[in-house]
Order: sequence, then C-alpha cells, then structure tokens
Amino acid sequence: MELTFLGTGTSVGIPMIGCHCPVCSSANPRNIRRRTSLYVKTKKVALVIDTPPDFRQQMLDFRIERLDAVVFTHAHADHIFGFDDIRRFNTLSGKVIPAYGDAETLNDVQRVFNYIGNRPSPQGLYRPLVDFVEVMGPFQVGDVRLTPLDVRHGRKMTGYLLEAGALRVGYVPDCHEMPAATVRRLVGVDVMILDALRYRPHPSHICVEESLALLAQIAPRAAYLIHLCHDLDHDALAGALPFGVRVSYDGLRVRLEARAEGTVWSEECAS
Repeated sequence: MELTFLGTGTSVGIPMIGCHCPVCSSANPRNIRRRTSLYVKTKKVALVIDTPPDFRQQMLDFRIERLDAVVFTHAHADHIFGFDDIRRFNTLSGKVIPAYGDAETLNDVQRVFNYIGNRPSPQGLYRPLVDFVEVMGPFQVGDVRLTPLDVRHGRKMTGYLLEAGALRVGYVPDCHEMPAATVRRLVGVDVMILDALRYRPHPSHICVEESLALLAQIAPRAAYLIHLCHDLDHDALAGALPFGVRVSYDGLRVRLEARAEGTVWSEECAS
C-alpha cells in the first residue's frame, strides 16, 4: 500500500492570505500546506480521500493520472470543493467513478454539485460522471477494505480504517472527539493519521497535546499528524514529538509492505 499526502493543512491553507507570520513566510517547503487530502494506491486500485479546493494542483504536482474511486470524510468546503475536477479522470479512464460517503455527506455534496450524474450530458457538456454510493458499513474498493468510523467534528465526520491484506491504516483528519469504540477499532494499526490543528485547544479540532494522548491509546506502529495550521512550524514540531510520531507534509509518500517479520515501511518525497 502506498499513501501520498496530497495536502496537510487546515481549511485556509498555509501560507494564509495576508499573513506574514514566521510559518506563512517560511522558506521551508514543508511549511507550505494545501488543504488536506490523501491518495491511496495498491497494486489493484487507486482512491482519494476528499477532494479539496487544491485538488487539481495536487494531481498535477504529484503526477497522479489514475483514480478509481473517491471517498469523502465530510462535506466541509475544504474537503469537497475540488470535486468537479474528477471529470478529467472520467476522460482518462473512460469510466464512471464511484464516490463513497455517509448519507448526510453525500446529500451535501450532491446539493453543491447538483449537475453531477452518472450519464453524459445530452447537450455534450463536460461534467463529471459519478455513481454516489452511500456508506452504511464496511465496503470494498478493489483490494482495500474501508470501515467507516464515528468521529465528532461539526455536524458530521467519518474517519476510516483502511485494510489491504494484513496492513491497517487509520485516517482521521478532522476530529474534536473520538468515541471509545472508535479508539478500540484503531488500536495497533500500522499507521495512524490524525488531526493536530495547533498547540492551543480549538472548539472543533483536537490540538497537539490531545492528539498525542489519543495516539498513546491507539498505539500505532507509526503516526502522522495532519490538518496543521500556521501555529505549527514543521521542524520545531517534529523535534518535539515522541518517538514514532511524525509531522506529515505535502508530497510525503509512505510505502507499506506486509512481510512475515512484520510491516516494513519507507518514506520519500513525491514531488
């Protein structure tokens, strides 16, 4: 399984418009953060979790030309507003692309993108071709099994456990509260990707301290903090984290392989 962090920033992205703080002015490319999204690829399938406003540029920057499915966590603008650009993947593959999400999320996506259907426009207009698939429990996309996880964030948010063979990855980019049942479902995953907006508490996201407390309960083999705001300098945060917890950055590519001796993983920069 290959994970590419397409975006790792909060809803306004980093640098923020009109901000000249040290992080927004930083020359460190790892402090440049598009809105949060994850690309997941195996030998059999390629899917993306969320389509933020930066989606088109993410696809170009990281040279992604295959997409078999879209999975939504929730319908906030920073997670869905690039969805129209799915149409290029319809053209590349010649197929209708399935989009998965809970009923509330799909209702919001279809309200915003009310012109999207699964048949070509009779007028020849260039529109995405999508089959909307309501998530009501675990589902399969190629050789990846996805289990929806209850997470509290705003009106509705779905985290996911992704499994491919023996590999297990947790993905919760937006979180204010994680129910105990969700924590138990994630215990011992190979990789946990978790919200850590800033150092100070926030009304709809967990902060770094809260994220680390959750990770101590989940006890993953490796963890990556995501959905980061401009309060967090990449290098300063990375130097202060406990062993096994890392700071994600745009273009980070993580490869996982299940072997007899355990999971082997490696990192590289995709750009």
